[in-house]
Amino acid sequence: MKLSEDEVRYVADLANLTLTDAEVRKMATDLGAVLTYIDKLNELDTTGVEPMAQVLYEAGETETLREDRERPGLGSEVALANAPLAGGGFFKVPKVIER
Repeated sequence: MKLSEDEVRYVADLANLTLTDAEVRKMATDLGAVLTYIDKLNELDTTGVEPMAQVLYEAGETETLREDRERPGLGSEVALANAPLAGGGFFKVPKVIER
């Protein structure tokens, strides 16, 4: 499936990404290949195949999962010890959403 550059720019805008013209052309090719593969998968006959909630469905609910254990929390002092900027018990980060 071929995507236009305008469609790629629209999706990039929804994701709040700024792409160069070269990146837009590459993404159009790459995303087009992904969508073509999805179309190919949609051609498979899945009649009689029961939907799965997860890949471990046949193995039992906790077959490969570790047992939950209660442990004390890390604590904000330890968690923030290596933070480049912290204040009030929180990580401080630059504003990234302008809209």
